[in-house]
Amino acid sequence: MNKAQISGPDLLQIADVVAREKDLAKDLILEAMEEAIQKAGRAKYGDGYDVRAHIDRSSGDITMYRVRTVVEEVEDIYKQISLIDAKLIDAQLSIGQEIRDELPLIDFNRIAAQVAKQVINQKVRDAERQKQYEEFKDRVGEVVSGVVKKADFNSVVVEIGHGEGVLRRDGLLPREAFRVGDRIRAYLEEVRRCDTGAQILLSRTHPNFMAKLFRQEVPEIYDGVIEIKAVARDPGSRGKIAVYSRDPSIDPIGSCVGMRGVRVQAVVQELQGEKVDIVPWSEDPATFVVNALAPAEVVKVVIDPDKKTFGVVISDDQLSIAIGRRGQNVRLASQLTGWRIDISTESEDSERKNREYHEKSQMFMDALDCDDVIAHLLVAEGFNSLEELAEVDPSEVAEIEGFDKTVAKELQDRAIQFVEKRNIELKQEFFDSGGEAAMLDINGMQVQLAAKLAKSDVKTLDDLAGLASDELMELAEDLQLSQEIADAIILKAREPWFAQAE
Repeated sequence: MNKAQISGPDLLQIADVVAREKDLAKDLILEAMEEAIQKAGRAKYGDGYDVRAHIDRSSGDITMYRVRTVVEEVEDIYKQISLIDAKLIDAQLSIGQEIRDELPLIDFNRIAAQVAKQVINQKVRDAERQKQYEEFKDRVGEVVSGVVKKADFNSVVVEIGHGEGVLRRDGLLPREAFRVGDRIRAYLEEVRRCDTGAQILLSRTHPNFMAKLFRQEVPEIYDGVIEIKAVARDPGSRGKIAVYSRDPSIDPIGSCVGMRGVRVQAVVQELQGEKVDIVPWSEDPATFVVNALAPAEVVKVVIDPDKKTFGVVISDDQLSIAIGRRGQNVRLASQLTGWRIDISTESEDSERKNREYHEKSQMFMDALDCDDVIAHLLVAEGFNSLEELAEVDPSEVAEIEGFDKTVAKELQDRAIQFVEKRNIELKQEFFDSGGEAAMLDINGMQVQLAAKLAKSDVKTLDDLAGLASDELMELAEDLQLSQEIADAIILKAREPWFAQAE
């Protein structure tokens, strides 16, 4: 077997030095060398040949050989050999096996050595890029520290370990500026694989950056005694963080604030003076919303679970505090809780109740042909629609103070007649507009709802199936359609789609 111009031990020593310099595995450097020798071998013996090289990992000796595969019928004379010819070499060979013919080692002239060097360098660069990606891809969600390497108007490049992170303009706090050499902390938001290695995207505006800073400053959070449940930020201006203690004896707010505010101030300082509201989390949504709106004081909360909305009533003098500057406080509270929050003052709430009371009373007076006293009594007892009055047990109506069975029956009869007549008219209106009869056969589909949908050009099952449940609820408006019924209607309308897919 021929030897290369460089001895085996020297080759292993070179691989060892390069591996240490690049902080890569020695075996990976040897694989790069083998690839370089193979490429030079193909250049000498012909690209058509399957030339391979092997470096002995203990001695450093190089072996180069040509590989041919045993086949029934040869299609590639450079890489294949027929079974008949193969058996002349070795009678034990069979189809699919390989024959390795050892080749003389090439003399690395200047051009061959240059090609080999390029192959090795490329392999090393690829390995470095892969190593960089592998190093950082599992660190997404961490706070990393580094030194600013480059800074311009659009971005800041940060040197972090063996990689470089990029802080884009939208990842920097307002009016924040860094110079080359400044130390910086940021949230590792994303790692993307690219041709140059790993693109590491950093952020100082991400909500989790605040959460991770608190985790670093508050030992109880790091130990898991206190849990961060939610975070909302208006970067550089204000943020809210909801915390919960698993141990009833530990005050989560006090722990996050720290002695004389030292813990929260450390976070505020890192966030360039961003104000932080620390909110106690509660599994009761109403309590959580009230806490999230602090420092505003809430008088009453009305919850609509179907629309995931809270109607919050506050005193007139608390309105500006609850809403905050440019709606900041209520917006952050909504982000923190995941609920939409509608704020009204006590005077507005009182006006709304009076308006609704009179509107409902007038509806009963017009539909039942009764006086205002009877209409007011029905509204006061909680009747909101003629359907409710028509469908309720007659005994419940008779129990209303001032009513008897005769009055109750008369009122129910009138309500039933009105609803039936109106539904006939609405059904005809639905069909006249081109509505599909199959829509009315869906459980939970009221005639009133079908008529409203037709006015919005939702006239067929296919039209209905194309809606999302929240869109259906929005079109239903004041028909008190629950999320559950809306979901059921949409799923029923989509059944033909599922049947076609099968």
